[in-house]
Amino acid sequence: MERFHRGSPVMRFLPCHLAKTMRPDYLNIPIRDCGEPLQEIPEGDFPRMAPHPYLAQGAPYAGSPWRLRSGVLSALYRAQSVLSARCPGWRIALFDAYRPLAVQHFMVWDAFRREAQAMGCLTRLASCAGPDALARLDPEIHTLLAPKVYRFWGIPDPDPCRPPPHSTGAAIDCKLVDGEGRDVPMGGPVDDFTDRAIPNFYASALPGTPEYLHHRNRELLVSVMTQAGFAQHVGEWWHFSIGDQMWAHALGAAYALYGRIPFAAIGAPAPTG
Repeated sequence: MERFHRGSPVMRFLPCHLAKTMRPDYLNIPIRDCGEPLQEIPEGDFPRMAPHPYLAQGAPYAGSPWRLRSGVLSALYRAQSVLSARCPGWRIALFDAYRPLAVQHFMVWDAFRREAQAMGCLTRLASCAGPDALARLDPEIHTLLAPKVYRFWGIPDPDPCRPPPHSTGAAIDCKLVDGEGRDVPMGGPVDDFTDRAIPNFYASALPGTPEYLHHRNRELLVSVMTQAGFAQHVGEWWHFSIGDQMWAHALGAAYALYGRIPFAAIGAPAPTG
């Protein structure tokens, strides 16, 4: 499997000061990539968003977004088997899977723009091509927006030792659908970038309320996924991974099994901005 090394040329688009101050602890865990390939998720085995939500926004995928490391896909099948035993007819539905670094950068900059628009300062981003340029040209607004964006979005760091989870092919965003193909109520959509994203947001809900049902459904999802070996993102009820740094941090593993898939291995375009 082709690797990036510290001496290899990489694209610089992450402000150095941001990398030092906003990098989560799990990114300090070493990676010993096992070399498993990306594998296409067979269409029909799991319901999926159509069109893919980020492709619909113009994200620069160089191939199918519906791919995972082979071991991760096997774990996803195990999770579905557990769910089927508990709730016959229910299925794990996919929102996102493999996300190249170029796509991560594209979506992070889109999040910057959305936050800026909500705060009435979008015009201050007009002359910038990405977060790095914004940090140089308008550090004040960058400092204001960055914590809001990176609360949910992994930093698109080109350092192969600190990959965003989805760039490893080991993370998925998912939800549940019932036997009729209807969304199971989870108390908020995938990519709901509010406090409702927190997995236990409805934990104190009273029995018999809609919020209580939301919590029970979230508990069901995390139960079937963790039984199959996944770990849940602490801030997103829909995000699960296995074998990456976030997973290793959650389970206390000494190292991660999956690192970022190199650009050259998949023909992905290099990030800019």
